[in-house]
Amino acid sequence: MLKSKYKWIYAIVIGVVFVLSACSGGSDNESEGSSNTLTVWTMSQDLDEFVTEYEDETGVTVEVQAIPWDNAHDKLLTAVASGKGPDVLQIGTTWVAEFGEAGTFLDLTDHLSDYENLSPDNFFEEAVASTEFNNQTIGVPWYVDTRTLYYRTDILEEVGYPEGPESWDDVLDASRKLADRGEGQYGIEFPKTDPNFPFMLAWGQGWEYDEELGTKNFEDPKFVQAVELYNTFFEEGLTQSEEGKELYQAFSDGSKPMYFSGPWEIDQLKDQLPELDGQWDVRVMPMAETNNSMIGGAHWSIFHNSDNVDGALDFINWMSDPETQLSWYETRNELPANTSAWDDPILAEDSKVNTFGEQLESTQALPVIPEFNNIGQELVNTLEQIYRGGQDIDTALEAYRQEVSRILGE
Repeated sequence: MLKSKYKWIYAIVIGVVFVLSACSGGSDNESEGSSNTLTVWTMSQDLDEFVTEYEDETGVTVEVQAIPWDNAHDKLLTAVASGKGPDVLQIGTTWVAEFGEAGTFLDLTDHLSDYENLSPDNFFEEAVASTEFNNQTIGVPWYVDTRTLYYRTDILEEVGYPEGPESWDDVLDASRKLADRGEGQYGIEFPKTDPNFPFMLAWGQGWEYDEELGTKNFEDPKFVQAVELYNTFFEEGLTQSEEGKELYQAFSDGSKPMYFSGPWEIDQLKDQLPELDGQWDVRVMPMAETNNSMIGGAHWSIFHNSDNVDGALDFINWMSDPETQLSWYETRNELPANTSAWDDPILAEDSKVNTFGEQLESTQALPVIPEFNNIGQELVNTLEQIYRGGQDIDTALEAYRQEVSRILGE
């Protein structure tokens, strides 16, 4: 059931969708209903050149429109309101609930068994979980990402952790020793504006979000423990509360020898800091009760009123093939969602990339509810009030719970 805050919004959007789609008669294809033309919206560059192989194999013309991430949300809202969208669209994992609630996607549940590459068994379990909304399958995982710990092997060896810290206790111990090196020296860089990171800390403490509990989720002692752990790093000066040096500079000079990031960072570090070759590595998230990280990435979905559903499914099936996903990885360094692709030497024999494959076996999907982006951003604000504003943790969390209750319309 929709929360009260969202009822009127989605009622209007859905109403407009059905009225306008009745007028428009289908998707915004230049040759409506033609199985020889497929329209695709993506936020990834180079897809137009990549799909020429599919066009050659099938004789289908794939009209790719690349949309910058900054514009994609508003463009998709416009498509929902007008009823004029593509056949196939890329959707970020954090947008599933919002646009799923508005009726944007075709339910793929009954189609998956008809295509060899679309079985949920082919993909990372939590990637599949992030495609499910209101008992519907709104998409098929395309590529995945997660977060791991990047660290300077040479500097961490000096404080007793040559292979990086294994647990959060180790991270605290190493960070304290590193911060003791002197003024301007820190142990680790925390991603202060990332709304997902605090939830990863909470998962590590064994916290789970239960949609039925609503605001009460944030009364769980395990969630409070995660907030306390987060604040400890700022309170003790183990991570910097202000912006400070540019991260690569701080990583290079050793003043911030640990930080969390995604798989794209591997090539970035190789390109930006070639002088550090052999002096850094990645390892899975530190362990507490779990070492679960977030599951991110993107899915392929079909617009709800596409005139070419069969063609769209065939295209997604091709994009989901392990060989296709490996080729896309070689093109854009985006990690395959199809688990069998990870057996290929290009991934299996790269120790740094393979660490991400290991982490992807220990991930969680963020709650697929429309309000969760707002809940996450409010948590970022609350944490800043604690570590920078000096607010008492219990007081700040009580105010946070009141705001979450308002967001959820309780």
